Amino acid sequence: MLATLLELQQSADWAGGGHADGTAWLELAGRLGSGAFALLFVFLVLRAALRRQRYRAVGVLSAEDLKLLQAELTAAELRTVGEIVPVVVERSDRHPAASWLAATSTLLLGSAVLAAWMPWERPALLLVCQLGLGALGYGLTWLLPGFKRVFLRESRASEMAVEQAVQEFYRHGLHETEAKTGVLLFVSLLERRVVVLADEGIDAKVGEEDWKATDAAILDGIVAGSLRDGLVAGIRKAAELLEQHFPWMDGDRDEVPNRIVIRSE
Repeated sequence: MLATLLELQQSADWAGGGHADGTAWLELAGRLGSGAFALLFVFLVLRAALRRQRYRAVGVLSAEDLKLLQAELTAAELRTVGEIVPVVVERSDRHPAASWLAATSTLLLGSAVLAAWMPWERPALLLVCQLGLGALGYGLTWLLPGFKRVFLRESRASEMAVEQAVQEFYRHGLHETEAKTGVLLFVSLLERRVVVLADEGIDAKVGEEDWKATDAAILDGIVAGSLRDGLVAGIRKAAELLEQHFPWMDGDRDEVPNRIVIRSE
């Protein structure tokens, strides 16, 4: 009996020394991973909160800003027969799939990060907690557009922006000019896309590659935190390009009203 007790004690000492516990490193890795996910989530939320202004268009431009843009547009159309209409929307689509993806991701990652505190032994309460995590992720996509943008596929962003741009082109009558010289400068903030659409008269001489400087000028201004400066730069770049191929001519008339269109969607 004494020999047996000694053997058991030796086994306990061996296990107590860490030789029998091969899962300690897994527990440590799990804790580190959970901490990393928590930090990533906090970082995404804070970044989205700080960049919230970048995704707003309505009410951002003051009366002076709009007056300046109107003057720039008038000056641009004195240099070319092209008819330019800038349109800015805060989003081209509501992207419900991105909101649901955010909700699912927050539920799963939140459950992993908070695993030590989740009521796993009480299914009903566990369900409530997980639904709360999902609701948190979903709600953040409505409060913080930048958070939703994380879960939006780039291909989807491009598809929706182009589709909306085509609708805007026809909505504002840019297809009805006599010489087919209508040009749309379309900006979609959530999708972070600038789309330039030109009618067939201009499209025959000015290709997609030629508009890249206009796209970049608008995006640079927005990224720098000034929608006004981005639009001013874009209007000027478009005017420079159009003047090369479609300079102003005597007798040219203003077929499309000079206006800046800004909407939430």
